[in-house]
Amino acid sequence: MFKLLSRAALAAALSAASGAALAESGQISEQDATKQFVIDLGVGAIGKPRYEAADSYLIYPFPLISVGRFYLPGLGQVVDGRRRSGVFFYPSFNYIGERKASDSTDLTGTDTVDWAVEVGLGGGFRTNHFRAFAELRQGFNGHTGQVGQLGVDAIVYPHEKWEVSFGPRADFASEDYMDTYFGVTASEAANSGGRLTAYDPGAGFKSVGLAARASYDWNDDFRLHIQGGYDRLVGDAADSPIADGGSKDQFSLGVGVTYRFAFDVFN
Repeated sequence: MFKLLSRAALAAALSAASGAALAESGQISEQDATKQFVIDLGVGAIGKPRYEAADSYLIYPFPLISVGRFYLPGLGQVVDGRRRSGVFFYPSFNYIGERKASDSTDLTGTDTVDWAVEVGLGGGFRTNHFRAFAELRQGFNGHTGQVGQLGVDAIVYPHEKWEVSFGPRADFASEDYMDTYFGVTASEAANSGGRLTAYDPGAGFKSVGLAARASYDWNDDFRLHIQGGYDRLVGDAADSPIADGGSKDQFSLGVGVTYRFAFDVFN
């Protein structure tokens, strides 16, 4: 059973980032630098709204995946460790839990939305102290729409074992996604007992905010991560009757740990 958190506790914790499935790779050791692939895999826990526009919070598990070195025949190394410069790519994942009318009186009359998994890719450009990126994911099960994020980060290194990044974010979604999580059908409005009115949102930006993350290299293999953020619903998402009953301000705070795997695949 996930522990319910108060909105105030998370808001007071810090502005932090939404739960991304990516953790930046730390400094690669000389031994690992001889391998074709260096991948950090781990798991974390993040406190975030029970559902988008909710004013109550749950703690969810989430994956952490980072590519420190990646080899492609004919191209060579695509990315190479911390404090690298140039173009980079990475996998992007997200999980959305089931949403039921019983989750909140603000959802009275709405249909159940099944859990969803989002899978996609991200890419961007970075220098030692700057990173710009974009992500695009496809939803499966609970929704079949597309979602994405644009972001820019400043990156600082207060100590050789620490990496801290922070910057603005903007999230967008397709009409299918918006209909699923922010739309209200005529039958749902009728079943809500007057709490909700019919609403048909369109595609576009659904939130803007700020994100921050700090990572600490415990040793050559283990890395600790703290991340969090603040998002403000905008556009059709903010105008939804579901958001009117909940909160347009969304906070998150998470911690996690990754372990490094280094190996060769191609001779």
